[in-house]
Amino acid sequence: MIPQSFIQELLSRVDVVEVIDRLVPLKKAGANYAACCPFHAEKSPSFTVSPTKQFYHCFGCGAHGSAIGFLMEYSGLSYPEAIRELAGQIGLNVPEDESATRTAKPDTSSLSETMARAAKFYREQLKSSARAVDYLKRRGLTGEIAAQFGLGYAPDAWQGLEAVFADYGARELLEAGLVIENDQGRRYDRFRDRIMFPIQDQRGNVIGFGGRVIDQGEPKYLNSPETPLFEKGRELYGLTQARAAIRDVDSVIVVEGYMDVVALAQHGVPNAVATLGTATTGTHVQKLLRQADRVIFCFDGDIAGRKAAWRALEASLEQLADDKTVCFLFLPSEHDPDSFIRERGRDAFNAEAARAVPLAGFLMRELLGRHDIASAEGRAGLLHDAKPLIGRVQAPLLRLAMVKELAAASGFSQPEVESSLGLKPSVPPWSRNPRAATRAAPKHAPSLSRTLLKLIVHQPELAARLPFELIPQDRIETPLLGAIADAVSVGDIGRGSPAMLLEHFRQTSHASLLGDIAHELVDDPFEESAIEPLFCDLLDGLREQARGGEFRKLQEKLAGGRLDPHELARYRELLTQKQKLGSGQSGPQEDRIAGFSDSSAT
Repeated sequence: MIPQSFIQELLSRVDVVEVIDRLVPLKKAGANYAACCPFHAEKSPSFTVSPTKQFYHCFGCGAHGSAIGFLMEYSGLSYPEAIRELAGQIGLNVPEDESATRTAKPDTSSLSETMARAAKFYREQLKSSARAVDYLKRRGLTGEIAAQFGLGYAPDAWQGLEAVFADYGARELLEAGLVIENDQGRRYDRFRDRIMFPIQDQRGNVIGFGGRVIDQGEPKYLNSPETPLFEKGRELYGLTQARAAIRDVDSVIVVEGYMDVVALAQHGVPNAVATLGTATTGTHVQKLLRQADRVIFCFDGDIAGRKAAWRALEASLEQLADDKTVCFLFLPSEHDPDSFIRERGRDAFNAEAARAVPLAGFLMRELLGRHDIASAEGRAGLLHDAKPLIGRVQAPLLRLAMVKELAAASGFSQPEVESSLGLKPSVPPWSRNPRAATRAAPKHAPSLSRTLLKLIVHQPELAARLPFELIPQDRIETPLLGAIADAVSVGDIGRGSPAMLLEHFRQTSHASLLGDIAHELVDDPFEESAIEPLFCDLLDGLREQARGGEFRKLQEKLAGGRLDPHELARYRELLTQKQKLGSGQSGPQEDRIAGFSDSSAT
């Protein structure tokens, strides 16, 4: 475990603007910097980076965080990896807590180096193999596209990697999945006589390989096993090469084979990626929807293709959003994407993609194909099969549309369908009380507690001066205020920034509220000269608020005739103060904060 003190020091020494600008070019926009968001497709910049808050926020998709969070999101790094990456950029050595050394994850840098050396070896072997080059040419690929994807060739030798790894018995070769060890302890290359497709993470590092047999042989594709570097359910082949094109067209095409991705890119469709020899996972879909608003799953039109499409549909349900589209494209049964685009060309493929079936339509088509809705049993079976699927959809408008389609197809009413699916009845806007709908919602100024928390997040050291006996305990901001004060008191956070607080409270119950507050600070920052006067005013407001609560309690006791002489004297004192406030005899500080009897101030 990396000590919190080091993380805070790291964030105080790196500049989030510089970190992000290396990967996403930023332009000055007033006090901040702006760009088109790298996490979703957009034409007008809504991605803002604050140098004073050391925090980024996208007003379009809501992505936000510190320099550490950006590297995690953009480059797909784990938390420790992002910290080490930042530390390396400024020449800091990352310490480890001694208590956590035994449970720390193994260092994968040696595996990364091993994979890079293997990828270079395979690329060199491709240049010297006329047979492999001829195979790629017959598939319509050029040297340029082979270089773009780093294609290589694993020679037809049992221990070909000995040419580049002098120590063929090294642990890294086995851990990286490059060699196989039999029961007798003898080793041999996993990949032999295959076209090699290097699989990269979002930083461009090789983490695995897919090997395709030349001409005939089984298995057709051989993939790296799961390793400390490579987890099939999280990675997508070709995403590194396709990211810019995906952003340009706001669409990503998901195919099944590595050769499909490369062939599509060769023929002018560069926004394609592939799953890695495994079914589509929810993580895949989540990653894809961060890249584009439209995801098109492209499958063969045969039975196997439809089964794969259904698994992709199930993986997508919980990731859907009302402003995103997931579609399904089925090619003629005699074609895969590679053969289709080579035979018919880019325009024909793009025309097919434009006609892809949206997820809701595909789901309804499949469900209706399983049941005879002319019978009562068929209609009941339709709703029975739909229940576990539609119940997983979190996008409210899309789910409502699907419920309406089910109602129309089954003959049941919409409330009956919602009841059978276990969903809360939806109330369309037009069916609400028109008078209530036209009433404008009252706009409330930020509460005293909210403003106080925002100020503390901006300048955490102020938390040491908070009078917690005066802060209402029923406010959602109170626990976070207390947590920040505790962190400041033990020295975990000094003169910090929102970015430091975000990392300190990462993966705690405070993270969500803290993110909201940091967003507000980017959107509506404080002027430095106003901080101390405002903080003093807020403390006065807490005192007035406390006196207001005390006054109301005494007033209730007075109505019941239960005040003792001491309480009666205190009641008269507070009443006099209240009357002064009401007659405008308050001082300048009282004018800036609402009167203590105004319960809305809390």
